[in-house]
Amino acid sequence: MPQKDKYDYIVTGGGCAGLSFILHVLREPSLAQKKILLIEREEKASNDRTWCYWEKDAGLFEEIVYRKWNKAWFHGGSYSSLKDLGAYSYKMIRGIDFYTHCHGIISRSGRVDRVKAAVTGIQNSTHGVEVVAGNQLFSGQYVFNSILFEQPQISSNCHYLLQHFKGWIIETPHPVFDPEHPTLMDFRVGQGEGTTFVYVMPFSTTRALVEFTLFTPNLLDHQSYDQGLKDYLKEFLQLEDYKVVEEEFGVIPMTDHEFPAQDGNILHMGTAGGQTKPSSGYTFRFIQKHAAAMVRQLVDKDTPFVNKPFWEKRFMWYDRVLLHMLFHKKMPGSRIFTLLFSRNPIQRIFRFLDNETSVSQELVLLNTLPQWPFMKAGWKELFK
Repeated sequence: MPQKDKYDYIVTGGGCAGLSFILHVLREPSLAQKKILLIEREEKASNDRTWCYWEKDAGLFEEIVYRKWNKAWFHGGSYSSLKDLGAYSYKMIRGIDFYTHCHGIISRSGRVDRVKAAVTGIQNSTHGVEVVAGNQLFSGQYVFNSILFEQPQISSNCHYLLQHFKGWIIETPHPVFDPEHPTLMDFRVGQGEGTTFVYVMPFSTTRALVEFTLFTPNLLDHQSYDQGLKDYLKEFLQLEDYKVVEEEFGVIPMTDHEFPAQDGNILHMGTAGGQTKPSSGYTFRFIQKHAAAMVRQLVDKDTPFVNKPFWEKRFMWYDRVLLHMLFHKKMPGSRIFTLLFSRNPIQRIFRFLDNETSVSQELVLLNTLPQWPFMKAGWKELFK
């Protein structure tokens, strides 16, 4: 097997985590001399997904934000409210725009070598790391990996749910949507399968992304997702005349299984590195925060290892408690989220879901939920 040049940073996987990390590195002048290799099975060139997230200021990807909103609807069974997001904007990025943007910056930089091949092996070596891809051997100081090579073995002490969703981008012949006001969550749909909601991201008065989403242990057959979308459009938007112009389908693990953040000089990112929020499935912002933290470490200490303070681990406990409630069906997810959104400012909820609240703020938020069932769940999770 031929040995290739040695690199400072080898990035395996060309999805959101891998491309984001490279862009964070390229923005840092003090790392300009580092040799970077990107290994991806194929260059993504389709609109295969959509990322939605909230953010206060202009972020790294502001120029490719497809739409952003300052207000959003929340609908529960008996509660509806148009929420003012305050300092936050709810932003949407299309997959195709993200990939095109990242690949363009990487190509123009002239600083990143690229190999299109399937990664078949990663291991630590005496002088760093080695990666096998396309029958070639690459060596480097660090590997930044976002490939989940196999499904994790979930222990009996952990919870495992799936966030699975199917979305349609639809066009209507007449104005239907309010492009200024998306629907963040709509729980008025049937909850027979478990926690189920729909969100609506309007692009114009005649075009929107409508997504049918569930938090359950198992997937549905594809006809059920289609039926859920059809029923929602008919019942809540009074829509029967529309054209589906794009589709997307995705599955995100919601688990308190602790994915390994590192193994020697191998750093894991994205879902493979535990950057998916267990209780919500949100990943995009956590990927950006993780990439920025690793780059700061590289600049300050010439090492990418990020150790979270012990006190921050309380957020994982909060996630475990909510997963416990959903997994064991102690309380319908629709009720939990309705209580949260009806009793808290949405800015507090956003900070909490971003793991950025103080303990005092968390106590205020947690006190808006039924205390006895959550205390029982919290006690069980604390001593697992």
